[in-house]
Amino acid sequence: MQTIYYDLRDTKGQQKEIEDKISAAAKILREGGLVAIPTETVYGLGANGLDPNAVKRIFEAKGRPQDNPLILHVTGAQWLPRYCRDIPPIAYVLARKFWPGPLTMILKRSPVVPDETTAGLDTVAVRCPNHPVTLSIIREAGIPIAAPSANTSGRPSCTTAQDVLEDMDGKIEGVVDGGACTVGVESTILDLTCEPPRLLRPGGLPLEDLERLIGHIDVDKAVTGKLEEGEKPKAPGMKYRHYAPKAPVTVVTGSPEASAAEITRRVSPTSGVICFDEYVHMFPEQEVHALGPAADKLTQAQRVFDALRTFDGSAVTEVYAQCPDNRGLGLAIGNRLKKAAGFHIIEADSQRIIFGLTGCTGAGKTSALKAIQALGGQIIDCDAVYHRMLDENEAMRNAINEKFPGVFSKEGKLDRRKLGEEVFSKKDRLAQLNEIVFRFLVPEVERSVTKLPDGLYAIDAINLLESGLDRLCDRTIAITAPVELRVRRIMARDGISEQYARLRISAQKPDEYYRSKCDCELNNALDTPAEFEKLAVLFFQKLMETVREEKRHGA
Repeated sequence: MQTIYYDLRDTKGQQKEIEDKISAAAKILREGGLVAIPTETVYGLGANGLDPNAVKRIFEAKGRPQDNPLILHVTGAQWLPRYCRDIPPIAYVLARKFWPGPLTMILKRSPVVPDETTAGLDTVAVRCPNHPVTLSIIREAGIPIAAPSANTSGRPSCTTAQDVLEDMDGKIEGVVDGGACTVGVESTILDLTCEPPRLLRPGGLPLEDLERLIGHIDVDKAVTGKLEEGEKPKAPGMKYRHYAPKAPVTVVTGSPEASAAEITRRVSPTSGVICFDEYVHMFPEQEVHALGPAADKLTQAQRVFDALRTFDGSAVTEVYAQCPDNRGLGLAIGNRLKKAAGFHIIEADSQRIIFGLTGCTGAGKTSALKAIQALGGQIIDCDAVYHRMLDENEAMRNAINEKFPGVFSKEGKLDRRKLGEEVFSKKDRLAQLNEIVFRFLVPEVERSVTKLPDGLYAIDAINLLESGLDRLCDRTIAITAPVELRVRRIMARDGISEQYARLRISAQKPDEYYRSKCDCELNNALDTPAEFEKLAVLFFQKLMETVREEKRHGA
């Protein structure tokens, strides 16, 4: 069979040509053929949802188990009475708010819908996709389109037409290319035949958005675990292992830094890794697919299937995947990853507490760090790491020497005063030095942090915020002090003149910068270091209790 490719990515092109392609796709569907269609979630493999023979062909093309029901795609709530009965008012409330969009509702089915579409259930799944091309095809065809994801059953879903052709070329009559999917995970499925409504599959519409509109929703156990043998799924994606590449997948949950550290302890050179962008550098020997920034769940949703799918073209023997938390789209992303893994999950949550201390020189960080040590904590001194790297990391030394010629002696020793005079008086030169240092220092500190056992730690770094090391911390603390006190402390501590002390202070950001950027402030206007240390011990004790309470409750 030849699969016809319809390119409708440019919907602003020749209107007659667009209409002809839509009519051709609709005609195939009316006549019992199969056409892959674009939606905002994933590509669907469409057939006439009222034609038992056409629906059977979906199962054959996908290799899909017959007891896995399909979703009917319609153009709006006005179609519901045609295919559903005893429709509760809440269905229309949800449709007005979230259709077109990634919400599928489970309702009691009308006799016009065949058993083949519903897998013999007395309910039917219905949704209105938010894609202009597919809505036009449904209107032109005049029929509801039954459409599961357009991939071979068990494989990762398709988010581009090219993904569809990889799985379905020669098995179906047509593929309509409407561009890459904007959501990237399938629709949220909500069962409205029970009270309270029940979430059967998390998807592109977050649970929190639904609950804000209609109140409490129960979450089916299939969202977080496997159905028992013999249990019949009420909706697509509930029972079977889905979304899986050929290599076995292991999902690692927990905070991003903890899950990244756990994966580093387990990977081999033949492992594949799916991780957040911030942790890609931790896996130099592995094939890595970046899921997106740890805080950007929309990007993660758009990339998750592509990340799983592309491993099939590689030689990896296993795949480890970082998993987002369950808030917002994270519930759907995590569900897809866990199903790809057959719910093989490793929990990597740590009882490690990391405080990030920063602030200007002379503010009293040394005394604050002694308070951390008095509480049994350990210090990660970024300045010490930097100087160790100056001795050991030739690439960093070369980069500094290239940008600042003459700051190293013939014996290879750094002249700190010479470098300081260069950068403290010229802010652009300081920025150049920081760029070099951050490039080498941050990965080194991150690697050491991820290997730490449970306990209390403090990262000591003047440039904690600018370097990005603050993301490793449970709390960031600005150590501040009055300027005149800082001048006197620096002079006494370093044996330098008042002029040079003020020059160093003027080259740094003011306290207000750290105060506004950090989670907490610890101000040091006390006369002696011992007095400030006592104050700091009490401050950190209280902060530790707060962080531990948050970790216990998963905040």
